[in-house]
Amino acid sequence: MAKRIFITATNTDIGKTYTTKLLMQELASQGYKVGVIKPIETGVKDGVYPDGDALLTLLKQINPLAWSLDVENIVPISYELPAAPVIASHFGTIDYKKIDEAIKEQEAMCDILLIEGAGGLFVPVDEKIIMIDLIKVLNAQAVLVTHCSLGCISDTLVNKKALDDSGIKNEVLFNCRDEEKQSFKEISLPYFQKRDFDVFTTAEIEKLVAKIVEI
Repeated sequence: MAKRIFITATNTDIGKTYTTKLLMQELASQGYKVGVIKPIETGVKDGVYPDGDALLTLLKQINPLAWSLDVENIVPISYELPAAPVIASHFGTIDYKKIDEAIKEQEAMCDILLIEGAGGLFVPVDEKIIMIDLIKVLNAQAVLVTHCSLGCISDTLVNKKALDDSGIKNEVLFNCRDEEKQSFKEISLPYFQKRDFDVFTTAEIEKLVAKIVEI
């Protein structure tokens, strides 16, 4: 089984796909064979997968073994409505077997499999499972992507505590957008530094990779 790294976030639109692509590129540059899957994507319409298409394009560039894959191999389950999976599926049943099959297919061609979640840790997947449960079921470690704007201290600590309490090995990555960088240094970073909190930013992705491949 390949090393599985689940990319999750403190909320939606925080930068999971952006981070996943950065990790793919950095891992490939270090000689790892990389795979990627987004088990469930919502907001898929007219055959356009906003995240899946981008992930597939990059995967084919960095892993020649992926030449035959199509977007359904990257995103085994998709829905048109841009909502939590449980809503997008109209409270239907998730075919977890399709997810397992997609993972096994890619693990045959990679050393490290990146798994991108949908939304945040507490997004309901179906009526019984939330996203953090899926991380445990898939036996993955996690990269928690968080923002750098005001409020990131609380958002980051709450989500990291949930991962820690669930026994999921994890690292935190701060995705600082240009307009947030200076305020983060002044308003939030001092707190994390005072607590000796490992602060990885997307600008230092190689440091995060060095940490997660050791786990």
